Amino acid sequence: MLVALLSDAGFTGFEEEGISLKAFIRADDLDRAGLDSISKLASEVFSESTIEEKNWNEEWEAGFEPVGVTAADSNECFAYIRAGFHEPDTSYLHDIIVTPKMSFGTGHHATTWLVVSKMSAIDFKNKTVIDFGTGTGILAILAEQLGASSVLGIDCDDWSINNAKENIAMNGCKNIHIVKAETLSTEKPVDIILANIILNIIKDNLTGIKKALKPGATVLFSGIMIHDKKGIINAIESMGISINSISEKDGWLVIYAVN
Repeated sequence: MLVALLSDAGFTGFEEEGISLKAFIRADDLDRAGLDSISKLASEVFSESTIEEKNWNEEWEAGFEPVGVTAADSNECFAYIRAGFHEPDTSYLHDIIVTPKMSFGTGHHATTWLVVSKMSAIDFKNKTVIDFGTGTGILAILAEQLGASSVLGIDCDDWSINNAKENIAMNGCKNIHIVKAETLSTEKPVDIILANIILNIIKDNLTGIKKALKPGATVLFSGIMIHDKKGIINAIESMGISINSISEKDGWLVIYAVN
């Protein structure tokens, strides 16, 4: 219940520790009165702290392990996600190097893993792509490796914008353009949209996503928990977007849909 209430209040990350819940929100986005109301409604006591922005590389490097992602429709070794200090694994079709810093998207979380896996079932050759909520840029990088002619990466966070650009350069990509924006909008409809973000942002941008899709275009929705499955399906289908398939991992979903 708390996760649902706090999500509606703008919190974007959650971590459960026993009977405690950590919820994360940008300091500027915090509605203190709303938080007090949620606390009273749920009869819960909370404390708060501010996390300073810093480069988490040193801690990340100490515990980071490469991630191997298999193809959605087979056990084929599809994508190997690693840091620059790891050796490549030639048994995988695609090799992706990331240094995430403060950005989301390493393949360790189920949402990114699911999208990467599902991308194996989509034809990206000569296609135009939007990566909405690009984070580290990992999905944009893979889209180019799969043959996309152009990729537009969108994120609202300066750390993510800078980090994505670094990772794109590290992987030798040439067809990816990164922009800072709060919402999804484009003058030209595209063939594929990758929306690995959070439920509220997906819902708020469904109209923009619909407008940005060519007829017959593909969209992957992720960052969605299983208990939100029915509501998001109804919202997507109400836009005239058809659900092709849904995959699950560790309580999270990826929805493969077609305009």
